[in-house]
Amino acid sequence: MIIKIGVPALFFFFLSVAVNAQNKPFPAKKLVIVSSYQQYQASVKSNPNNELVEIKKAIPTVKLDIRYATSNNFMHQVMYKQARAFARKPVVEALKKIQKELNKKGYGLKIFDGYRPYAITVEFYKKASDKNFVANPAKGSKHNRGCAVDLTLINLKTGKELTMPTPYDSFSAAAAAKYENVSSEARKNRDFLIAIMAKYQMNVLENEWWHYDFSGWKKYDLMDIPFEKL
Repeated sequence: MIIKIGVPALFFFFLSVAVNAQNKPFPAKKLVIVSSYQQYQASVKSNPNNELVEIKKAIPTVKLDIRYATSNNFMHQVMYKQARAFARKPVVEALKKIQKELNKKGYGLKIFDGYRPYAITVEFYKKASDKNFVANPAKGSKHNRGCAVDLTLINLKTGKELTMPTPYDSFSAAAAAKYENVSSEARKNRDFLIAIMAKYQMNVLENEWWHYDFSGWKKYDLMDIPFEKL
């Protein structure tokens, strides 16, 4: 026996199927985290851009202020065993070009943080009072991918940091990249930094003027290898 279904009934049948399909929860995507040094070495062999390059060795003129290797940070405890900063090869190449251009203007970069092992991101999220300023481990951080750097500008003659809207790792509203109620000097310096970083594919994070993500970050895996193994 053939049952004929009218057009309206058929429409509502397919509509109900579509709605039910949308309401079904999608399975959580399992994070891929590289924690084996051998696996990391293999990835570098297959693609040299995967290398985590030590920033200071590649660009000797940059200044380092690795806060998480001290207790002078929002966690108020030492998080890194070594005061070092790494980033993927293309990120360091971009920083090299930025530093060269800045030096011609009498400025330079000061690096606060680069690649961050995934385990540290987990600790940050557990203890941070404001989760808006730390990455959710469920997704991982661009720092974990070696594709983010935290930094500011210094005056080459004095070695002092240029005036910015807030100190590094401030959880205040003024830390936002487009926050308006700041001094003209702070705004000028912040906007200059944001512009020169963007010129080399390093894009500012909306709520942190000091945080810059490499535009090609999606190509790189999350990493959980400590500095001392690199």
